[in-house]
Amino acid sequence: MDTLFSFNSIEEYQKDLLHGQTSCMEAVQYYLDQIAKNTHLNAFLEVYTDEALDRAKSLDEQRAQSGISGKLHGVVIGLKDVISYKNHSLTASSKILEGYESVYDATAVAHLLQEGAIIIGRQNCDEFAMGSSNENSAYGNVLNAKDNSRVPGGSSGGSAVAVQAGLCMVSLGSDTGGSVRQPADFCGIIGFKPSYGRVSRYGLIAYASSFDQIGIFGNTVSDVAKVLEVIAGEDDFDSTVSNEAVPSFESFKANKDRKYKIAYFDQALQASVLDGEIKDNILQTIDSLKESGHEVEAIDFDFLDYVVPTYYVLTTAEASSNLSRFDGVKYGHRTAIPNLDLDTFYKKSRSEGFGAEVKNRIMLGSFVLSSGYFDAYFTKAQKVRRILSEKTKAIFEKYDAIILPTVTAPAFKFGEKSTNPLEMYLSDIYTVFANLVGIPAISLPLYTHSNGMPFGLQVLTPAMQDTLLLQLSDSIMETKTLKA
Repeated sequence: MDTLFSFNSIEEYQKDLLHGQTSCMEAVQYYLDQIAKNTHLNAFLEVYTDEALDRAKSLDEQRAQSGISGKLHGVVIGLKDVISYKNHSLTASSKILEGYESVYDATAVAHLLQEGAIIIGRQNCDEFAMGSSNENSAYGNVLNAKDNSRVPGGSSGGSAVAVQAGLCMVSLGSDTGGSVRQPADFCGIIGFKPSYGRVSRYGLIAYASSFDQIGIFGNTVSDVAKVLEVIAGEDDFDSTVSNEAVPSFESFKANKDRKYKIAYFDQALQASVLDGEIKDNILQTIDSLKESGHEVEAIDFDFLDYVVPTYYVLTTAEASSNLSRFDGVKYGHRTAIPNLDLDTFYKKSRSEGFGAEVKNRIMLGSFVLSSGYFDAYFTKAQKVRRILSEKTKAIFEKYDAIILPTVTAPAFKFGEKSTNPLEMYLSDIYTVFANLVGIPAISLPLYTHSNGMPFGLQVLTPAMQDTLLLQLSDSIMETKTLKA
């Protein structure tokens, strides 16, 4: 089967379908075989074997009669285990939701299906999307396909590894503070977080509602653009979605000769936590961009030290509220201990169902929302968030984009940071900024570390300027290809 099917991009794959050089059935069977060969990676919690083959057969028959009709006709996609797919298990990789089946499709999933996508399975993640290493899943660690002793990143580790290892064409994950971009960086693929409100959150299990956004993993910018065009847009079920018209994200290919004015935070590249090779490679990329005619300038940004504490105060507060619904009464894990009063029943069910990291964040969130500390922590964090938004708008009045590292260091080994939560949280210093201010961001796989692991460059543009971000990203990736 390996010799019958190859995947370079969605565009090439669909051309092969149209010319009869491959079929949806061949594509699905290929990925099923790859998943079976790589079960040790633990990327998938569930594979929809029969369902995917049946849908592939139906699409092949449809194409034989009327050609390709959907924008994602035959595209094989995986879903992070926080995105609802009707009549399929949905657990957020947590014991508390074990046995639960979604009763509706997430809006993004409904759009995928309408455009002919094939959903091949449900992918492992950190429990309730809380984590940076995929060491917090109730169903075991996901392994980095490049080096099984290293983490794949989190929380969307399974979705990233599935694309990295060639187990599906693209994946949907969720990004609350870097949970798409950071694992994409660790795995050497593209990870894209749209603007807040560009994609409906209806059907996405909430971690922190004012931060969460469904994101996309892919191998090419064009694949990400194709998927984004399908899943973006208005939704009556989500009042936070932008009512701006959805552009044709394929238009990112236009204006290839455009020159951009780009900023980078000098403090970000001088930070003591940043790996030296990451710094050196990004500085080389800055020189290359200048040589290509782009204007790239260092600017001062004195708020970098505030982004991580602000992020964790606000997200844990929202999480403590969002996760209060998981009480063992309506659905999910229910303690087997008999004859308990209601208060004890809640405590036992939640204590047994939630993992350690989720409990930590619920407790921290409850603390910052408590009457004695609300103004000291939550209110101040909201003020910092507003200042960050104002400063960001001011930057984008002068510049088209910002470039940053995605991570402080390449993928670390399992257990290396799990005993030091502060060090783990600080590794998010470059990614949480985009979620705090609601702007789109992408991690581009440009580099390889001396330890053999990949790492990337993060690019950010103004809110709702997702097409601009894709244009610039495509230009950067093309420059890398030409220099290689």
